[in-house]
Amino acid sequence: MKKATNESVIIARHINAFLNEYVPSQKSNSSHTLKSYQYALSLYIGFLETKKGISVERLCGECFGRTIIEEWLQWLMEMRGSSQKTCNNRLASLRAFLRYLGSREIHLLYLSEDATRIPRKNEVRKIIKGMSKKAVQVLLSVPDLSTKAGRRDLTLMITIYSTAARMDEILSLKTKDLHLDTEKPNVTIIGKGSKIRTLYLLPKAVTHLKKYLKEFHGDTPSEEAYVFYSRNIGSYGKMSQTAVNKQLKKHARTAHEMCDEVPLDLHAHQLRHAKASHWLEDGMNIVQISFLLGHE
Repeated sequence: MKKATNESVIIARHINAFLNEYVPSQKSNSSHTLKSYQYALSLYIGFLETKKGISVERLCGECFGRTIIEEWLQWLMEMRGSSQKTCNNRLASLRAFLRYLGSREIHLLYLSEDATRIPRKNEVRKIIKGMSKKAVQVLLSVPDLSTKAGRRDLTLMITIYSTAARMDEILSLKTKDLHLDTEKPNVTIIGKGSKIRTLYLLPKAVTHLKKYLKEFHGDTPSEEAYVFYSRNIGSYGKMSQTAVNKQLKKHARTAHEMCDEVPLDLHAHQLRHAKASHWLEDGMNIVQISFLLGHE
């Protein structure tokens, strides 16, 4: 086994710190986002090994040069069948790592500068099918309120729609983040990059959340319990995005029969998109909407 060079050891340590410390604390607490960074770096290291003959023990700054990165993107498209959008996502992940690396190793700062000059692939943007207010109303009418799961699903959908927050932001909510008994009821959202924003709640959402908390968390909820938790793990484990999507699609199939504007492949982002569209229809300023959505 070849002995690793000093520079390869340094880079390997930075990859580990980037994935296990920096991304979870500074970029996002979403497991999906973390996996995306992990996968992009794994693909790149794998490309260096199999296509460029560069083992992990020989990693160096030159391995992350612009020419090699461009070859990698071409390989992703031609050999792995990656779309332009996927390539752009992989490039964004690699750029984020190189920015981190350059901030820790000043002599490697040039790598990040070079990577930012690599043009993104032209991608065909998929148009998200909008949902009218009527479609949302129909969707919210279908959960079976005689069941505990139905009452949970309705509260979850109302919370997603009323706040227009990202799914992971909603699933990361803890009971301490809900402020329902104040003059202006609100929820504290911790978004990307640990940025905090306050979203105010309308009376309907407040009413459903209060009933939900009493039923699912009792009279004295633990502040550290997740609002929407995993049935298998308990209140200290997040409900998974897979479980949410499964429930959304189930309700969408029922709602679609009553209103064909409800997409059969409904996912949480469409509720977020619908709320943003409805805010715009109601005359809200686009800058205000951007802030509420947690955009830069």
